[in-house]
Amino acid sequence: MSLFSTMAISGSGMSAESERLSATASNLANANSAVNSGGQPFKAREVVFQAVAAGDGGDAANSVGMAGVRVAAVVESDAPERSVYDPGSTFADANGYVKMPNVNAVDEMVNMISAQQDYQANLEAFNVAKTLAMRTLSI
Repeated sequence: MSLFSTMAISGSGMSAESERLSATASNLANANSAVNSGGQPFKAREVVFQAVAAGDGGDAANSVGMAGVRVAAVVESDAPERSVYDPGSTFADANGYVKMPNVNAVDEMVNMISAQQDYQANLEAFNVAKTLAMRTLSI
């Protein structure tokens, strides 16, 4: 595997983790929104990653069969919505319950920390490959 392949793989990982961080931030921002623009409760978004094999849009010169990762889809979570008792709300049903987003703030914080650490690991691998390439050029 060349140093440039290593950089490309790390770069794809950073890009994917950036998308994951964005989805997590959106979920946290909407955690207490009663309804979205369509009148329904916000649905948490989850990022689905997919490995990219060599020749599938990755580095064709990569001989190990791996070229990184990409975001395959951003899907809505199928977790049930929360019901909060608030009879004074304009969004309350006949029983006084308001349907709230299916966002669990603790899970989202764990996702955020994990995505941040994964991004940092990819950045470190990229920087090591860059340093090795620079040292090779200075020889």
